[in-house]
Amino acid sequence: MFGKLFSALAARRASAAPSADFDPDRLRPETPLCIIGDLHGRLDLLEAMLALVAGQPDAEAVRLIFVGDMIDRGPDSAGVLRHLHGLCSRVPERVICLRGNHERMFLDFLADPVGQGPRWLNAGGSETLSSFGLGQRVPGRSAADRFQALAGALREALPPARLAWLSGLPLYWQEDELAVTHAGADPARAIAEQTERALLWGHPDFTRHSRRDGIWVAHGHVVLPEPRIRDGRISVDTGAWRSGRLSAAWIDAGGLRFLEARI
Repeated sequence: MFGKLFSALAARRASAAPSADFDPDRLRPETPLCIIGDLHGRLDLLEAMLALVAGQPDAEAVRLIFVGDMIDRGPDSAGVLRHLHGLCSRVPERVICLRGNHERMFLDFLADPVGQGPRWLNAGGSETLSSFGLGQRVPGRSAADRFQALAGALREALPPARLAWLSGLPLYWQEDELAVTHAGADPARAIAEQTERALLWGHPDFTRHSRRDGIWVAHGHVVLPEPRIRDGRISVDTGAWRSGRLSAAWIDAGGLRFLEARI
């Protein structure tokens, strides 16, 4: 299901144990979950992580949840989108991709190239354009014309089905006492009542206060040296695009452990 296997040198299992504040009895899904951190254009690490997942017990039943920020900054956003869209199309019940703030900026650029272009390109959009074979220079045109031309070229480079998939990515996933978001959530609101901004960009109280409804929130967006469990939060973003380390949380009947793919 998950493509060709990489060598053990390309991907390895992290041995980090759950922290003392994680109660494994709270999260014991009937089928395993693997929550994968921000990819940011690292197709090589995506493939390494899928190879690592394929070697785990119950790999054929696992559900993969990607926390968003699949694109920008890294070298092959086009390849990441192609690969994940293919997986989601083949096994939609087992592969879930969430929208991150970078997917939001990507879509905003297509909708309003002149107004949103500078922001997105400065946040890593230029690398995404390069991965589609698009340069930023459009000789003899104004800045507004250049952004319009880039957006048009990007639309032409994206298969319509892939753009529709990107436009329809959910903001969160939830089952029982576990929610997965991109950037966290307002601890004072139910997950279903969150604003888009809180889920995509984070809420100032997310790391200051614990939730009172017993919901655990797994998330990306905030880069940490190691994946972490603390105060009802499961953090899986270890800055793959620059660190060369992609982290994931594997949750099954035995509790939670972390996986790491490294290039």
